[in-house]
Amino acid sequence: MPEDLNWAIGGEAGDGIDSTGKIFAQALSRAGRHVFTSKDFASRIRGGYTAYKIRTSVDRVESVVDRLDILIALTERTIHENEAELHEGSVIIYDGERSTMQDVEVPEGTHALTVPLKRLAEEAGGAIMRNVVALGAACQVANFPIENLDEALAKRFSGKGEAIVENNEKAARLGQEYVAENYDLPVDYDLETTDEDYVLLNGDEAIGMGAIAAGCRFYAGYPITPATDVMEYLTGRIGDYGGAVVQAEDELSAVNMALGAARAGARSMTATSGPGIDLMTETFGLVATTETPLVICDVMRSGPSTGMPTKQEQGDLDMLLYGGHGEIPRFVVAPTTVSECFWKAVEAFNLAEQYQTPVFLVSDLSLAVTEQTFPPETFDMDEVEIDRGKVVDEDEVDSWLDEQGRFQPHFPTADGVSPRAFPGTADGAHMTTGLEHDALGRRTEEEEVRVEQVDKRNRKVETAREEEEWDYREFGDPGADTLVVSWGSNEGAMREALGFLEERGHDVRFISVPYLFPRPDLSEEVAAAEDVIVVECNATGQFADVLEHDVLERVQRVNKYTGVRYKADELAAEVAAAITGDAGDTQEVEAK
Repeated sequence: MPEDLNWAIGGEAGDGIDSTGKIFAQALSRAGRHVFTSKDFASRIRGGYTAYKIRTSVDRVESVVDRLDILIALTERTIHENEAELHEGSVIIYDGERSTMQDVEVPEGTHALTVPLKRLAEEAGGAIMRNVVALGAACQVANFPIENLDEALAKRFSGKGEAIVENNEKAARLGQEYVAENYDLPVDYDLETTDEDYVLLNGDEAIGMGAIAAGCRFYAGYPITPATDVMEYLTGRIGDYGGAVVQAEDELSAVNMALGAARAGARSMTATSGPGIDLMTETFGLVATTETPLVICDVMRSGPSTGMPTKQEQGDLDMLLYGGHGEIPRFVVAPTTVSECFWKAVEAFNLAEQYQTPVFLVSDLSLAVTEQTFPPETFDMDEVEIDRGKVVDEDEVDSWLDEQGRFQPHFPTADGVSPRAFPGTADGAHMTTGLEHDALGRRTEEEEVRVEQVDKRNRKVETAREEEEWDYREFGDPGADTLVVSWGSNEGAMREALGFLEERGHDVRFISVPYLFPRPDLSEEVAAAEDVIVVECNATGQFADVLEHDVLERVQRVNKYTGVRYKADELAAEVAAAITGDAGDTQEVEAK
């Protein structure tokens, strides 16, 4: 029996794949098991292959791997799509009574369980419950107590009435009983349960939770895959804390609404994906020039143009670092794990107000949709600190008035950060404009004032470089000759890849970078290594370009831009091949 179990359900968009996967993930979590999920879904409402994969263990898991132990196949295509991950002993559950599934050929060595999903669901009260029948069948195969599934079903359907909950529980048991009565499987799966209590959430939800904890009280956004879950999480929750969510008519409206709320003194945020970032770009300059604290979340997806909206990519980095006309001071923070999405959201709001500048909070589709388990103390609200920066009240505003008694919101301070007065502050009235302005905020084209204001705004970044810790996370062997650097969601896969690489005799030092601008100086780390490899999900190696610019050294690149996230064993193979320069290492590690 493997130390972990890999389960998946696949079918077409509209088949309830996502909700079914979530129910099983919640059941596993409630049983005290760690969960790490992965989704593959088409960019349409109905039709097109979609799947939900769960890796579960009593130990923490942080990546998916190329192995499937139990597959629920609602379509024949599901088997073909996952054939490479099936192994001898894998169990495939499908409805052999469906006309489209009667002549299905399953890979040699796997166990085919034909379960009448639709017929059993109708016995329980409706064909719509066929996926729940399949979950019951999977519980029997995995020797997983079905009572844990009951809790997840109750949570999912309690709002629809007790009868619906009971029907689903019946459907699950019919699936379990059918497998028990008709199959004697020579596989030995045993999903151990524990008394642990875990929180299950994805990256978008973690960002939303972090925003509320940080004091965000206004969110404006426009629905866009894969950022919409941030807005959905905040809707219905932020109101409990005196906040509001506005669904704008487009991304331009969303970012400008958020800007207006921030000018009024609220901690404010918007979230979007690549196409929305394009539309918001002009306002980024306005945010920076007016020195308004604002958090803009970019949940990256495959581009350019519409690209592949439901697929993974890290292709927006150049846009986030350099986008916008003119020169715009900014911060770019990129969480590397689901839990870090929470903490970096908190940090992003603090940075925005401490330095009165736009902060890009950068996630990607893999982080956004991955559901993972965490102990509740991972998100200890007592550890959340809020820093609103140089906000002046009536007692302090006098220090920032000119000879005529006028407030100076853009005073050229030594650290570049000017005083900030909320609307309604006595003697703190001021004007703000996107035109170049003087210390009072009045427009100007005077050369000396222009240089003074540009230098002042840029000085904030230099101050932040000196005062903040732009650190990184390190794993593996600190003395290894091979250094691997990555950013964003690649961390989990690379951490697990270290084990595969060690088995093959490769010692690796791994650095995961959560700060993209300002960013840590890796000159010494690069100089100490014989091989430097940068791992990222884009075609051109955008972070590799940045690193080469910083350290004036060439680096190797491992890039993936298929639209699918890295898997731990796959990534180990790619890194091994980069180390040895031998493509044969790829097959060797994959076989292992």
